[in-house]
Amino acid sequence: MPEDTYGFTPYRKSIELGDVYGIGYDEERASRHRIRLGFVGAGGVAQSKHLPAIKRLQAIWEPVEVVAFVTPDEGQGEKVQHIFGGRWYGKLEDMLAVEELDGVVICSPDSLHAEHCLACLERNLPVLVEKPITRSLVDAQRICRLADDKGLPLMTVSNKRYAPPYFRARKLIEQGPVTNPAMYVGKFNLGYNYVDLFEAGTIHIFDMTRYLMGDIQKIRCIGNDRYHRNKRRYPVDNAISTFEFASGAVGTVYTSSTALSFKPWERVEVYGDHAWLEVDDQYKLTFHDDETGPSKYWTPVFPNTLIFDEEFGGFMGMLENFIQVIRGAEKPLVTGWDGYRAYELARASEISLARHSEVVSIPLEPSSADQEANTWLESHGWPGN
Repeated sequence: MPEDTYGFTPYRKSIELGDVYGIGYDEERASRHRIRLGFVGAGGVAQSKHLPAIKRLQAIWEPVEVVAFVTPDEGQGEKVQHIFGGRWYGKLEDMLAVEELDGVVICSPDSLHAEHCLACLERNLPVLVEKPITRSLVDAQRICRLADDKGLPLMTVSNKRYAPPYFRARKLIEQGPVTNPAMYVGKFNLGYNYVDLFEAGTIHIFDMTRYLMGDIQKIRCIGNDRYHRNKRRYPVDNAISTFEFASGAVGTVYTSSTALSFKPWERVEVYGDHAWLEVDDQYKLTFHDDETGPSKYWTPVFPNTLIFDEEFGGFMGMLENFIQVIRGAEKPLVTGWDGYRAYELARASEISLARHSEVVSIPLEPSSADQEANTWLESHGWPGN
């Protein structure tokens, strides 16, 4: 994979050859060992993100195949089988008993992630699991330890790490000019009145916080349920978490489920020594490193730039990384333990709220943290997963 970004490899070579769509024969890619994937879950995220990204990888000669998938919904099963291919199974155990797989992508409901991950890992299959890794730190720890014990790849869906603006932002922090950052600010807004704010949405930005800034030692959260719109009775619809990083930096994330879904929704700022960067809506990267000189920015030019959503959103790079990890050709950019730690920040935020915005130290003890956070959620009428 190139040093600067995931995803754009085909275009550099193909444009010079007049193949502006990047579909010309790629001998190196086509010669790779064929990978046979199974999918668990065939709902919205699988059909709109993962499976189209697989199709795009196939179009640029990546030898990967979705040979089977699991969904209990017969109508969706028939549709996915017709559009994307693969054999449809109603139960995971049936797919695992019949199919010869190289890896599994888990897109089932959150409450089933632990069960499905364990079943696949017990079969010695590498796993890529949607966020959050589970809805329990105890279960997440168990999954990660099992993968470690078996020496199996376990990755969690952190597609933003593979999106070009964030991948390049990380390079500006590692290599300059925004080195040794002192402060971080993140925003994640949604307009969905049915989401569990931290687990279903903000966990993306929690993971990005760690990706850009490193581990967090302390967290404090304040929030409110200002408009009482959450259909699942999640206790807060707006919240602010503040962090103390192991590096000595400080930061904050503010998040809302009562904003708007199709307006500016995501922003990250990282401040170094007379140099800082910003990423807006996973789209535009800008950095400022000269008081009087021009700011520098990178952004695609839609619709004229030949960039596909599957690629720009990070799913294509993430799935290719998973496939290459299975082959032993790359290391994972995100691991199961990264998924655990992102979820740990969600739990810590809930615990801080439960303690009336008390500062909470990281790491958490998984069992007591799950119990305290769930007790707080349930006391506000949250019914669980």
